[in-house]
Amino acid sequence: MTYNFPICPDRIRTIPEQFSWLDHRLVRDRHIESLSHEAATLYLFLVTVSDYQGLSYYSDASLCERIKMDAPTLTCARACLLKSRLVAYKRPLYQVLALDGVLHTPKRIRVPGKITAREDVGTLAIDKILASLAGGTP
Repeated sequence: MTYNFPICPDRIRTIPEQFSWLDHRLVRDRHIESLSHEAATLYLFLVTVSDYQGLSYYSDASLCERIKMDAPTLTCARACLLKSRLVAYKRPLYQVLALDGVLHTPKRIRVPGKITAREDVGTLAIDKILASLAGGTP
């Protein structure tokens, strides 16, 4: 019989105040298997330091120093992560991407009636949507 008790009950992980984690789909969906050790190291670092949107601004020089990589190795590691679609990069900004591959862009809708331009759902008030659907003036 297997018992699932913590080995160190005084060290049980909790979600820290800062925002970072590793998604279990990294292993379950086999993303990690396509990465070199250097790419996995870079990914771990970026996930750890990124904000709630997955954004990080570490320079190449700082990354090389922190994760003990030379510049050509960092370039190869970044290329591996880009190819695997795990990160996006536009110097100096990295973005750790969602593993589901879905782009999380604001959804757009087209409301029939007097509203002719496409507007962000978040900026279109519900009363305008309902008025437009009912044939009234938004």
